Amino acid sequence: MTAGETIRGVLELTRPVNVIAASVLTFIGAFVAGGVTAEPIAVAAAVGATALAVGAGNAINDYFDREIDRINQPDRAIPRGAVSPRGALAFSIVLFLGAVVLALTLPSLAIAIATINLVALVAYTKVFKGLPGLGNALVAYLVGSTFLFGAAAVGTVGDVGAAAVLFLLAAVATLTREIIKDVEDVEGDREEGLNTLPIAIGERRALVLAIALLILAVLASPIPYALEYFGIAYLLVVVPADAIMLYAAYESFDDPTAGQSHLKYGMFFAALAFIVGRAALAVPTIG
Repeated sequence: MTAGETIRGVLELTRPVNVIAASVLTFIGAFVAGGVTAEPIAVAAAVGATALAVGAGNAINDYFDREIDRINQPDRAIPRGAVSPRGALAFSIVLFLGAVVLALTLPSLAIAIATINLVALVAYTKVFKGLPGLGNALVAYLVGSTFLFGAAAVGTVGDVGAAAVLFLLAAVATLTREIIKDVEDVEGDREEGLNTLPIAIGERRALVLAIALLILAVLASPIPYALEYFGIAYLLVVVPADAIMLYAAYESFDDPTAGQSHLKYGMFFAALAFIVGRAALAVPTIG
């Protein structure tokens, strides 16, 4: 195994797309709270802590899941031999320590959220992942909480209504994707004795539940506009994002792998809608 392949494997452990997406959500939380220009150092620390924590959580998840991944995801870094299990564990610990150092520079509310989330990231695979629906809900909370973490990092949760809406929308969309991912991994999970939601209630019923949850999230997505948190610019971006996510959920019935992957990009596009919506409020009107 060459050094280049090892470096590539280490980067893959972090799931760069997930790291970027979570970091953006944290930034949005701070942005909505109005702290990006007022507290730039705190925002940078919060975004950095999020990136390191998510990367660490993904790496340690791959460490614990290495046997399952030999069946479900043989091309991942550990199963294909790019990174050793011990190396993945050491890498995750370094990232966790970096996240802790950055989080400790933030206000107490942000530290509290970070502490809960770090414990949840470590406990997820060993404690919650095999429990039908509960592991999915924990991941959904973690993604949604990045909005609250970003707001808390600038010293306040800001507009509580806006923060709550962002948290709920992100959490529900993530819960949908997590259920679809469990359908994708059902063969290996069953062999390892895990009792995930698709195994407990059936794959088709799990997918129907996932789509029902996503439809609720899509129906709720105009709420920030209706409550005047954001203007028309938000709707112009969130509507196509909704369309992408709905198509991805429908696609998951035939191809769960493609469905959950496309849903992830739809979620990222939806996150962009919040940036556009909030930025448009700062643009002065003419006349």
